[in-house]
Amino acid sequence: MVGTILDRNFFSRPTVEVARGLLGQWLVFGEKAARITETEAYLPAGDAAAHAAAGRTRRTEALFGQPGHAYIYLNYGLHWLLNVVAEPEGVPGCVLLRGAGDWRGPGRLTRGLGIGPDLNGTDLTRGPLILCRGEAPCPDSIQVTRRVGIRKSPELPLRFFIAQLASLGYNRISYGRSRKIEGADGNAGRD
Repeated sequence: MVGTILDRNFFSRPTVEVARGLLGQWLVFGEKAARITETEAYLPAGDAAAHAAAGRTRRTEALFGQPGHAYIYLNYGLHWLLNVVAEPEGVPGCVLLRGAGDWRGPGRLTRGLGIGPDLNGTDLTRGPLILCRGEAPCPDSIQVTRRVGIRKSPELPLRFFIAQLASLGYNRISYGRSRKIEGADGNAGRD
C-alpha cells in the first residue's frame, strides 16, 4: 500500500542509509507506482564511480542541491537513469534506483515509468515524481553486493536489494485514474 510522501529529512542522511531506506518504498509517477527493490549508493567522497568525483558541473548541479531531488542523466547515450539526491545540501551523495516493481535494471525502470530528462531536478517531496512510504523489508532479506557494471571503485559494497522481491518481480500497481496520495499538496500528489 502506497503511504505518505517521504519528507526532506528522509533524504538528508548519509547516502548508504538512504540507499537502504529506499528499499520497500514506492516510486510514483502518473498513474503508475512501483515498490523499490534495488538501489546503489554513490558516495560524496572516496568513490571514483560517483559523478560528483569530477566536481561540480552543469550536468551534476542537482547533486549539490537539496536532498530529495531527482538527478537524471543519459547513460551511454541509451538510457535515462534516475538517482535520488541524498546528504545535506552541498554534499553530493546520490542513490541510483536500479529496480522497482517488475522492472529490473535502471534503464528499464525509467522507460517503464516514462521518466526522462524533463524530470531532472524534480523535488521528490512535491512531485510530479514522488517517493512514498511503503513497508520496510525485514533486515535479513536485504542483500549487499558490489555495484553492477562499473570500473571505478568496483570493490565497494554499495548495491542493496531485497532478495525475495527482486527475484519474484512483483509489486507494481497502476491506478487507472488519478487519486490523491496522502501528504501531497496541490496537484503534486496526484498519480
